[in-house]
Amino acid sequence: MYRECCLRSIARGQKGGTLFLVSDFFNPPFIIAILAALTVHEWAHAVTANHFGDPTAKQEGRLTLNPIAHLDPLGTLMFFLVHFGWGKPVPVDPRYFKHIRRDSALVSLAGPLSNLVLAVFSFFLLMIFAPQVMHIGSGEELLFTHGVGARFSAFFVQILSNSLFINLGLMAFNLIPIAPLDGSKILQAFIPYQYESAYDSFLDRGPMILIGLLILERALGIPILITWISFMIDGVLKVLMMFA
Repeated sequence: MYRECCLRSIARGQKGGTLFLVSDFFNPPFIIAILAALTVHEWAHAVTANHFGDPTAKQEGRLTLNPIAHLDPLGTLMFFLVHFGWGKPVPVDPRYFKHIRRDSALVSLAGPLSNLVLAVFSFFLLMIFAPQVMHIGSGEELLFTHGVGARFSAFFVQILSNSLFINLGLMAFNLIPIAPLDGSKILQAFIPYQYESAYDSFLDRGPMILIGLLILERALGIPILITWISFMIDGVLKVLMMFA
C-alpha cells in the first residue's frame, strides 16, 4: 500500500529551528501545491511499477497526472476536516516483478523521490524568478515573505513556496519506516532473509504504531514525527542553499 499523509504546517521561531511559513489551508496556492504534490507522488509509484512489469496501475487508470484519479474520497475529506489526509494508494502486484524485493523498494522510493524533485524545482524557480522573497536568517532558517515578487506575481510565489515545504514534508513523512508508509517497503529490501518473518509482523502492526505516534504528537505534544520531518527538511535546505 502506497499512501502518504499530509501533516499540518508548523511554525517554529526559535533560533536554529526550521521556520515553515506556508499559506493558510484552503487558499488556492496551498490547494494547488498539495494537489500537485499528491498527484505526482502517486503517479511516480504507478509509472515505476509499470516500468518493472506490473500493469495493475495502468489498467486502473493511474498512469495519469489528473489529480482526480489519485484522490481518495475519505482521505480528502479528512484533510479538510482535520488537516490530515492521504491520496488513493496505487495498486501494486509484486508477482509481476523479476526482483521482488529490489523492485518493490524502488516503486516505494519513487514517490518520496518525486516529491524531492518537485521541491528542488520549486526552490530554484524561487531563486531565479523571485529571489527577493527569500531572507536567509541563518544556515537553518528560510523565511518566505508572501506578497512580494518582481517577476512572479505574489500568487505564483505563494504556490512555489507552498510547493517547496509541502513536498519536503511529504518526502520526509513517507520515508518513515513504518507501514503503510513508503519507508517501510524501502527498508524491507535490506532486511536479512532470516528476519523477514519478524519484519512482516512489524509491518502488520505498522498502522497502529503510526496512529500511536500521531496521538502522541497531537494530543500530548510529543514531537517525534515533527522532529524527524524538521531534521529532513533542514538537511535538504542546507544542501540547496549551497547552490543559492
